[in-house]
Amino acid sequence: MTNLEILKRLYKNYTRKFLGKIFLSILFSLMVALSTSAIAYLLDPAIEKIFIEKNKQLMLLIPIAIIIAFAVKGTSLYLAKVTLIKVGGELLKILQMQVMQSILSSNVETIDKKHSGKILSHLQYDTGLIQKLVTDSILLFTKDTLTLFGLLCVMFYQNWKLALFAIIMIPLASVAAKSLGKRIGKVTTESQVVSGELTSIFLEIIKNHKIIKIFLREDYENKRSGEYINKFKEKAVKIQTVMNRATPIMETLTGLMIGGLIYYAGSLILQNELEINNFFSFLAAMMLAYQPVRTLATLNMGIFQGISAAKRILPLIDSNKIDPHSNKNLKVNNGNIEFKKVSFRYETSLNNILDEINLNIKSGEMTALVGHSGAGKSTIMNLIPRFYKPLNGDILIDEQSIYNYSIISLRENISLVSQDTTLFDDTVKNNIKYSNLNASEEEIIEAAKLSHCDEFIKKMPNGYDTIIGENGVRLSGGEKQRLSIARAMLKKSKIILLDEATSSLDAETEEKIQKAINHLTKGRTTLVIAHRLSTVINSNKIYVVEKGKIVAEGTHSQLLDSSDIYKSFYQKQLAKNNEINLSNN
Repeated sequence: MTNLEILKRLYKNYTRKFLGKIFLSILFSLMVALSTSAIAYLLDPAIEKIFIEKNKQLMLLIPIAIIIAFAVKGTSLYLAKVTLIKVGGELLKILQMQVMQSILSSNVETIDKKHSGKILSHLQYDTGLIQKLVTDSILLFTKDTLTLFGLLCVMFYQNWKLALFAIIMIPLASVAAKSLGKRIGKVTTESQVVSGELTSIFLEIIKNHKIIKIFLREDYENKRSGEYINKFKEKAVKIQTVMNRATPIMETLTGLMIGGLIYYAGSLILQNELEINNFFSFLAAMMLAYQPVRTLATLNMGIFQGISAAKRILPLIDSNKIDPHSNKNLKVNNGNIEFKKVSFRYETSLNNILDEINLNIKSGEMTALVGHSGAGKSTIMNLIPRFYKPLNGDILIDEQSIYNYSIISLRENISLVSQDTTLFDDTVKNNIKYSNLNASEEEIIEAAKLSHCDEFIKKMPNGYDTIIGENGVRLSGGEKQRLSIARAMLKKSKIILLDEATSSLDAETEEKIQKAINHLTKGRTTLVIAHRLSTVINSNKIYVVEKGKIVAEGTHSQLLDSSDIYKSFYQKQLAKNNEINLSNN
C-alpha cells in the first residue's frame, strides 16, 4: 500500500468512528488560535494607550484582557488534548484487540513462523506509533494551522510588508522537513525490527533461565543480549538525532528572519510607515508563530513513523481470516474419524511429512499411534482440530468433511491433552475450568477427583484458589499432567486427542495418571500417541507410522506377529518398564 492508501485506510477504519470528538477538539483548537492571536494583538493597544498615551482607564482593562486570553488559551488547549487523549486510548484499544484477535484466529503454522517477541513488538510499539499518528497529528495540525493563520492575520493587519517578509520562512522550513520525514520513516522501520529481536531475546532468557544457569551461559547470554541492546540504542539515538536535526535548521532560519525583519522594520519606522506599537504587536505575533511553524514543519516525521508502523501492523490485522463455513455446524453423534489419502508438508519442509495416509478411528474406542520420533504421529493428531491444513485428501467425522463446517463446531467436540502440558499463571480452579468456563464448583471438584488432582490440591496453601505460576512452575511433572487431564475431562468432549508424556515417573504417579486417562477416555473416541506400554496393550487398534506412512495396523497381538517395527517398539518399552520396576524396588 502507498502512504496515501494507508492514511485513507486509517481514516476509514479508525478515525471516522471518532469524528464527533475530533470536531470538538478542533473547536477547542480554534479557541487556542483565537486567544493566541488576541495576545499578540493586545500588545498594540497596550503600548499605544498605556505607554504612549498613558490612558489610565485602559491601564486596567488591557491587562485583564490579556489575562483572560491566556486563561482561555490554557483551558482550551487542555480540553483539546484531553479529548484526543480519550480518542487515542480508544484507538489503541481497538488496534491491540484487532492484533490479538488476528493472533488468536491465525492457524498454528502462521504463529509458528513469527517469533513471539516480534508479535509483542507489534502489540505495544507499532500500535502506539499509529495512535500518535492519528491523535497527535490531528491535534498539532489543527491547533497549529489555525494558530498560525490567526497570527498571520495579526501580522498582515499590523503591516502587510513585514508579513510578506516573515512568511518566506514557512516554505523554507517545509522543504527542510520533507527530507527528514522520509529519513525518520526508514529509521523507525529499522528500529522496530531490532525492538522485536530484543524482545525475543529477553523472552528466551526468561523462559530458558534454568538451562542458561546449568550450562553456565550467563556471560554468553549477557554478551548476546548486550549486542541487541546496543543495536536498539543506536537506532533510538538515530531516531532522536533525525528528529532534532530540524532544530539547527529552524533556529538558523528564525535568526535570519528576525535579523532581516528588524533591519527592514527599522527602515519602515525611519520612513514613518510603521509605528512602534504596531512593530511590537507584529513581533509578538511573529515570535508566537515560531512554535506552530516548527511543529508543522516537523509534523511529517511523526506521520512517517505512524505510516511505517501501519505498514507492519495492517497486514497482520488483515490476516484475520473469517471462517467461510461459520454458519454450518458439524454434528458429532458417534465420533467416527476417517482419514482419506491425506498428505501434508510444512511450508519450511521440502518433503511430505505425511504421504496419502488412510486411518479409521472408530467411535468409543481407543486407537493408538506408534512409531519413531519424526514419523508423523503428532502431525496426524494436529490435523484433526485443523491446526494445519493438508496438501490433499480429506478428514471426515461421522462421514462429514471437517473442512465444510465451522472450526468452532469442530473444536467444541475435541479435547486435547498434549505431551507439553500448557497451564496458565492463574489459580488451580481457573486452569481446570478453562475448558468449560460455565462449570460449577461441584463439576470442577469432581473432575479433579477423577483425575487424582484433588489429593495434591488440598495440600496447597489456598487449595483450589492457589496460583500455580507461569505454566505451572510450582507443580511437579505428574501434577501438571493430571491437571491437564482434569481440564480435558471437564469439557466432556466426544473426541479425545492424547499425546502421552515421555518423561519417566514413579510407579505411584504413573498408576494415578493411567487411572485418570481411563476415566477421561471411557466411552469416547480416543486417538493416542502412545509411549506407555499399558496404553498400547489396552488399545482397540494400533497404527504403526513410519516416514509419513501407515506401515502396519492391528491389535497388539496381531502386530507382534506381523510388524518388526512394532515388535521393536514393544521390546524397548518392556525393557524400559523393567528398568523402572528395578529402580523402584
